Amino acid sequence: ACLTGVALAAGLTLAADGPATAQTKDVKAGLIVPLSGPWARSGELVRSGAETAIEEINEKGGIKSLGGAKMQLVTGDAGDSIEKAKNAAQRMVSQEPDLIGGAGSWLSSFTLAVTEVTERANLPWFTLSYSDQITDRGFRYVFQLSPTASRQSELTIPTIVAFAEKASGKRPKTVGMISDNTAGAASFAKTVREGGADKNGLKLVVDEVFTPPLSDATALIQRVRSTRPEFLMVIPSNVPDNKLLFEKMNEFRLRGSVPVVGNSGSLGAPELLRTVGKELLEGLIVSVGTWSMKGQEEIIARYKKRTNEPWMTQDALMGYAEMWLLKEAVERAGVADRVKVAEEIRKFDLKDGPAALSLPGGIKFDEKGRRADAPLVLIQWQNGEPKTIAPADRATTEAVWAKQ
Repeated sequence: ACLTGVALAAGLTLAADGPATAQTKDVKAGLIVPLSGPWARSGELVRSGAETAIEEINEKGGIKSLGGAKMQLVTGDAGDSIEKAKNAAQRMVSQEPDLIGGAGSWLSSFTLAVTEVTERANLPWFTLSYSDQITDRGFRYVFQLSPTASRQSELTIPTIVAFAEKASGKRPKTVGMISDNTAGAASFAKTVREGGADKNGLKLVVDEVFTPPLSDATALIQRVRSTRPEFLMVIPSNVPDNKLLFEKMNEFRLRGSVPVVGNSGSLGAPELLRTVGKELLEGLIVSVGTWSMKGQEEIIARYKKRTNEPWMTQDALMGYAEMWLLKEAVERAGVADRVKVAEEIRKFDLKDGPAALSLPGGIKFDEKGRRADAPLVLIQWQNGEPKTIAPADRATTEAVWAKQ
C-alpha cells in the first residue's frame, strides 16, 4: 500500500503488506533507485525484486527473533541526477529514523552520492553498483554485492578472447570500446584502457566516451565502421542509449559482422527485445552482477507470477537479495538497530538461503565491504532471451561466438 500526504509529497512511498500490530513494530528497509528519467526502468526492476522479497518474507512469518515483525519497504526516487539522488537520501534518513538498513541506487554515480549520506547516518547500505570508488573510500556501512567494474573488466576480456579463439580458430587482435562517462562505466573502461587490452594481446582501435542521455550515435558508430575491430565493447548504462547504439550499428550494417560485448544490466532489459528486436540482439554477450540461473527456479517462478515480467534480471535479483540480506541481519541481531545490523552483515558467510541463491559464489564481505569471491557472470542473447553462460556450474546454456 502507498501512503499519500507528507511522505508522498517528499518523494517517498511506503509499501507494506499490512499495518503493524501492537505487539510487533514493523521493521523498515529503505530503497533508493531511479524511478524517473532515463534510468527509471532499471530502478523499477530493482523495486519489483525488493517487493517480491518483502512479500515472501512477510508471508513466511516475518522476522521471528522480533516476534514475527513484518518488513516494510520505504522507497525514494533517485531521479535523473546526482543532486536528486542525494536529496532523496537526505529526506529518507531524516524522515525515517527507524530504518535498519537500505539498498540502491543502481547507477554508480548516484550510489556514490547516496552513500555519503547513509554512511554518516551509520545506515548499512547494500548496492549492486559496480564502480570501484564506492568501496575504495574506507566506508564501514556500504556493502557492494556485484564484482567491481574493474574486476568484471579484468575477467571479461580474457574470457571473451578465449570464446573467440575457440570459435574461429584465431585469437582476436583488435577491440573497440564505446562507453558512457558514468562512474561504473568509467571504472570498467579504465581497466580496458590501462592495460586490460594490452595484457590480452589486443589493440584498442576505438575508444569513444559519451555523456548520457545520448542524442545521436552516428559519430560513435562511424568510428567503429572505419576501424572494424574484431569485437566491440559497449558500456552504456540505460535502455534508451542502448537502443540508439544498436539501431545505428544495424543501419551501418555492423550487427552480425562485428561481435558485441557489453557491461550493464540495462543490456538485458526486456524493453530491448521490444524496441530493438530479436535479430539485432542475437549473440550479444554482457557481463553483469548476477542473472537468472540454475538453482533459482522457485525464486524466478514467484517473481514472474507476481510481476508478469518475461525473465528475472540482474536488477530484480539484486533487489530481491538485498531485502533478504537485511532480513537475515536483523534476524541475527535480534534487535532493530542499524549499527548491530551492520555488525551482523560483516559476519556473513552465507552459502544457502534465498539471498545466496540469488548471487552465485556465496555472500561474505571483505574489509572494504566488497563481496568476496564474487564470480564473473556472463549472459548472452540467444533466440530472443538473455541466458546465463557463466559461471559454468550455474549456466543455462553455452556461449555462441559469431564467426567472421
